[in-house]
Amino acid sequence: MESQLREIVRQKIVDALAAPPPAFTRRNVRLPAVPRKALAVIGMRRAGKTTLLWQLLADRLARGTGRQGLLYFSFEDERLAGMTARDLNLVVEEYYRLNPEWRDRRRASFFLDEIQVVPGWESFARRLLDSEQIDLFLSGSSARLLSREVASSMRGRGVEAVVYPFSFREHLRHHRREPGEAAGRLTKAQRSALEKDLWGYLAAGGFPEAQGLKPRDRYELLRGDVDVALLRDVVERHAVSHPVALRWMVRQLLGNAAGSFSVNRFHGDLKSQGIAVAKDTLHSYLGYLEDAFLVRMVSIAADSERRRMVNPRKVYPIDPGLIPLFDRAAKANLGHALETCVLLELDRRGAETGYVRTAHGHEVDFLARYPAGKEELIQVCASLDDPATRERETRALLEAARQYPRAGLHLVSLDIPAAHDIPAKITVHAACDWLLQGNSRA
Repeated sequence: MESQLREIVRQKIVDALAAPPPAFTRRNVRLPAVPRKALAVIGMRRAGKTTLLWQLLADRLARGTGRQGLLYFSFEDERLAGMTARDLNLVVEEYYRLNPEWRDRRRASFFLDEIQVVPGWESFARRLLDSEQIDLFLSGSSARLLSREVASSMRGRGVEAVVYPFSFREHLRHHRREPGEAAGRLTKAQRSALEKDLWGYLAAGGFPEAQGLKPRDRYELLRGDVDVALLRDVVERHAVSHPVALRWMVRQLLGNAAGSFSVNRFHGDLKSQGIAVAKDTLHSYLGYLEDAFLVRMVSIAADSERRRMVNPRKVYPIDPGLIPLFDRAAKANLGHALETCVLLELDRRGAETGYVRTAHGHEVDFLARYPAGKEELIQVCASLDDPATRERETRALLEAARQYPRAGLHLVSLDIPAAHDIPAKITVHAACDWLLQGNSRA
């Protein structure tokens, strides 16, 4: 049996080292600059984790590392079913048997995809870092490779990079329409095309496989991805005892994007429908859905932990393309989709986010705090054409500024009127410009 497995591993290595990197759309994913640590690539299913591994391999190849020193190995292969942690050493043995000149002389890079299917992979990864001259990159389903587990199972030997579905810039790049100029240097025609692209992105989202599909095909694809994530990453992983309650929760969360969610209120709704489930169980389900990268929850911005716990949290899908699956109210969706995109972009930029409720009961969508100490209050609005809307949004920002005087004030909108009465201290951004801010490359 071992000889057969060894031959399969050897052949996979030979084929992998001979294969050129596939074509891919370059991703802007932040990579922690921590030497001698394994990099674990995490994120929702079908968001592009395998593609990022190939991107990292291609980058090292372009910088001069020999192709024989760059091994991509996928464990998602039925011939490897039943592989154990002890068998993982076959990958190392066969690689160095084929490339003995690399052992202890040159630093190789291993890109191990779906390694979490092999029980006990963590001890193998730690030993590899300790005993071989290998840079290690791991990727796997969130069913078994979660953020908190990377830290605990790797015992401080791993860092993580989160892969989201395409950002707006990555969406444009994928369709070969990424602007080469700064927003202020685009022609009127270019700006009109950019705004049209944003409307399309808000509707279709950023899952790579969903790009360019007709709405019905896209809905079926994404609904299948959600169902698989629920089954594999939540129900099977956590042995969920109330799948009906879980599905009700998913419909409520994804059908109410950018809305508030209270476990207590939801528990009461289930009870009225004759579904008996404990509140603690619902709290657990909510955590499972976040772990699976299906939803993103935002708490109220407060110094008091108790206040954060007792106030409802706002819920967002991990991609705007998931919103139409559960909420077909197209007009309402536009603002919700834009707000979702702004939150996910803040996550990509490394901001810690919360929402603000002022003393007078007005709400600001996001308080963003960046690692360097900068703070921003950000209000998101689909259109500012209506004077009453402008007054409501700016009033909330100005009130919140009294609580957070160090924060810059920002208003992000799809439609900005030529003349408006917004106070000068508030910076107004066209949504397409704000989403394209920052570095164009990772």
